[in-house]
Amino acid sequence: MNFRKGQRREDPEINLIPFIDVLLVILIFLMVSTTYSKFTELQITLPTAEAQKAEDKPFELNVTVDAKGNYTINGEPVSFRDVNGFAQAMRDAATKAGEAGKSPVVIVNADQFAMHQMVINVMEAARIAGYEKLTFAAQTGGSK
Repeated sequence: MNFRKGQRREDPEINLIPFIDVLLVILIFLMVSTTYSKFTELQITLPTAEAQKAEDKPFELNVTVDAKGNYTINGEPVSFRDVNGFAQAMRDAATKAGEAGKSPVVIVNADQFAMHQMVINVMEAARIAGYEKLTFAAQTGGSK
């Protein structure tokens, strides 16, 4: 029997080199066996800059409505019986301006004291005349 005092036991040691070798083999195996799928891409056809030159100024019909119920188209007073008559007056004004084939932009200049129905009449007449572009003019600045 060996009863020596002072003799130390050796601490167990983990050797990491075989562990790293095994991990590298697994990594290489996974890289080789993995299939890489190509992701589908969205096909986009971008527009080109081959457009025609835009018009400088669109054809406009300026319709004015005042508080007394008077209507003007491009500064000329218009009298009519119903909305269809006003639509015909708008068509005549477009023909008179020499732009009968084009659809004008109808600009509504309404007085702040004009009745709501007067503006609705202009909008309805533009619809009947086949004019789809309609805008409202507004005055900026201080009050009177």
